[in-house]
Amino acid sequence: GMVSNWTKIPAPLFSKVVIVLIDALRDDFVFGSKGKQFMPYTTQVVEKGTSYSFIAEAKPPTVTMPRIKALMTGSIPGFIDVVVNLNSPALLDDNLIWQAKAAGKRIIFYGDDTWVKLFPKHFVEYDGTTSFFVSDFTEQVRSFCVCTVGKIELKKQVWVFCPPLIPITKRRLFPVLQYLMYLIICEEEASLPNLLVVCGDHGMSETGSHGGSSEGEVHTPLLFISSAFEKRSVHTGQYYLTSSLMTWAVGQSAPSARGGRSTKLIEVFDAVGGSAAIQRYLDRLEKWANRNLLRFSKGKCQTLHLERNNPVHRNGFDPGYEHFKIAEKSHGNWIKLYLEGNNSEILLNLGKKVLKQYLEALKTLSSSLSKQVAQYDMYSMMVGTVIIMEVLLLLLLSVPKALSKRAEFEVPLSPPLFSLLFYLMCLMLCAVHVIVCTSAESLCYFCSMSWLTAVGVMMLISALMCGILSAIAKNFENSRLPLKNPVVSSSSWSEIDVLILAGTIGHVLSLGASSFIEEEHQTWYFLINTLCLVLCQELCRNNFLLKECDLQHSTNVKQNFDSLEETSECKNIDIPAAGSSKLDKATSSSEFMEGSYKWISLATPWVILICCRLLRSLNQTGVQWAHRPDFGHWLTSSEHKPELSFLAAVSLLMIFFLVQRRCSLVSKIAMALGLLGVYSYRAAVGNVIFPWQHGGKDISKGITEARFVYVFILGIVFTGTKDLLKSQVISADSSMKSTGLWEVYSGLVLLAALLFRPHNLPVLVFCLLIQTMMTKYIWRPLKFDAAQITIMHYWFGQAFFYFQGNSNGIATVDVSAGFVGLESYVEIPAIFLTAFATYAGPFLWAIHLLCYLSSEVSR
Repeated sequence: GMVSNWTKIPAPLFSKVVIVLIDALRDDFVFGSKGKQFMPYTTQVVEKGTSYSFIAEAKPPTVTMPRIKALMTGSIPGFIDVVVNLNSPALLDDNLIWQAKAAGKRIIFYGDDTWVKLFPKHFVEYDGTTSFFVSDFTEQVRSFCVCTVGKIELKKQVWVFCPPLIPITKRRLFPVLQYLMYLIICEEEASLPNLLVVCGDHGMSETGSHGGSSEGEVHTPLLFISSAFEKRSVHTGQYYLTSSLMTWAVGQSAPSARGGRSTKLIEVFDAVGGSAAIQRYLDRLEKWANRNLLRFSKGKCQTLHLERNNPVHRNGFDPGYEHFKIAEKSHGNWIKLYLEGNNSEILLNLGKKVLKQYLEALKTLSSSLSKQVAQYDMYSMMVGTVIIMEVLLLLLLSVPKALSKRAEFEVPLSPPLFSLLFYLMCLMLCAVHVIVCTSAESLCYFCSMSWLTAVGVMMLISALMCGILSAIAKNFENSRLPLKNPVVSSSSWSEIDVLILAGTIGHVLSLGASSFIEEEHQTWYFLINTLCLVLCQELCRNNFLLKECDLQHSTNVKQNFDSLEETSECKNIDIPAAGSSKLDKATSSSEFMEGSYKWISLATPWVILICCRLLRSLNQTGVQWAHRPDFGHWLTSSEHKPELSFLAAVSLLMIFFLVQRRCSLVSKIAMALGLLGVYSYRAAVGNVIFPWQHGGKDISKGITEARFVYVFILGIVFTGTKDLLKSQVISADSSMKSTGLWEVYSGLVLLAALLFRPHNLPVLVFCLLIQTMMTKYIWRPLKFDAAQITIMHYWFGQAFFYFQGNSNGIATVDVSAGFVGLESYVEIPAIFLTAFATYAGPFLWAIHLLCYLSSEVSR
């Protein structure tokens, strides 16, 4: 029967709060055996000191920027945040930092500059470093000056907010945390204690990456250290560190987008505030429940009061609302007992019951709110889907000839652009766009675009639709025309054709299961291994079975010519010399692939199988077996740096010999100097060492060395582009076109060698080796058509994507490749370099396909 004053901000429980948020801090780094090794003092405090410790769960995507947003706003992170993770825009949502600043708190920051980008002009003092330069230890170590500055700021009676330190060896965090714990516990005022919060934004997998939802990536420790706490044990379970929890500690307003929950964390503040803290916490829980209930029922965040006359609530539509009403009623009874001065066991038990009811209501409402928050821009999605489906259908209708040996490609686009149907469809779609954008309650992305852009999109949709109709009509007319040469042809499918069709269909069907998507590399490994076996069978058939048939045929031809010669002697008929030349041709065809060439060709599929098996051992990928040790981990360990240096040097030499054979002299020199620059760059950043290096060498970002290589990459690509333009504009020279394509390909190989980690250089070597062997000993002798060769290139390109160590999870993306040769983050180069390094395998195989088809113009 009483209403609590839940709009009043509770008094703070602590004088000062220091938050140490360590990037990729996994739970076993503190609580397990690794904690005793890397962070011994912290583990000692957990086991014997005055602290509360929890195992918190981070929701995916486990990437820095989305997790910071979730921690500071209480909102649900989205996967779209992964795209802007490299260059985070300012966070405009209500958040803890803004609330602290509005409450008059002074906030000091040291660590990852992602926080500075998210919260500009919020920190009175800050020192941010670029954490993406993972090899730049000199710049990162500057963050440890927090121990000195932190002491000064604590004495100034300010609230120190110290987010991410550096994601490097956890051993270096040991003295920093020890010093901060000393300051927090020993230099506090008598009125209120201080609080040190140690947590992580996310964890990491066994391979040291993050971004997915594996157990190691989502579980992170959460420590509350203060002299106000008694000795506590580790709480196993799933708890969510949110911004509302921090506002409870420092006594300020909570952000309005609170969507998480912090269940047993009430124990932390119950230990400090007693029964009065329970009352304040109940008031705060009622406030949070009202907010979540309002957002769920109305879908708005502007109002803080609950509209209790909502028919949805009266009918008990949502179970969270029913739980909330029960908790509210019990809360009123608890207030009556509290105001009457009842301090019996009944009051304590009732308070715990009310807490449980509120938390259950919050849990249910939070789940409902999470589903409601995930709203999609359906109109924009439908427009994009229509365009994609139109392009796909147009390609399917326009490429029947592309699958033949002539490899022709024709898309009928010009006739529809001048048809009446095109203009009528444009008008109709523009009318639909106006109706949708003027009647939609929420603003969508497509409606926010300029009208000129929107009309262009409508014209594109109309043109594609008219092109589809034109292609259907053309195919229908062609099917009714009589055949010019009605010859009955018996087309038989070879094993290669059956494998290509079955493999393509099987791969498409496998994408219907999430487990096959997580382990898609297994599908491609199986397909290329099977392809090698079928190619071996095809080579044996062409080398042995067809050879016997040709020998028998040539013997019969020889006998026919002998009998013809005898007849000519009797009748004095002159046999032209063409007869003997035909016999020579038949004999030469029967002696195809003789000698060493034949045996090298037969051994090629088995050599490719061996190469692929070695590459599988280089990088473990996927989900289930990604944590298992591989040869790449052995090479990248510090004690095996000489072996890695030798392997990198040999790999670069082999890359030069495999690429330079079709380049001009200038390109060969540029390639050699560029590969030397690649090794110099890796030596500068500390990945490899030169033979004459004995002691340690100061590592750097290698900016000069990397830019030295970029000069030669641009020079080689420019030379190849110049030859391509000459072959297209000045003279139709197919050889010049083929040379130009190959030089562009060589420049991209040099770029891949620069961006690849040293232990991944053998992947590039085997890629070039397999391409060379298949071109010389398989594709040309067996004379496969364009469709077969294209699909083989695609299969190997997909396999080499996983040979690099990539997976379908974002955790395997090598972000550091986007900063090679850059002093700071530059958006366009960073995106291009990261994308190229990730998809180098498929891209190089696609470019090689162009090079091969352009060199086969005689066919």
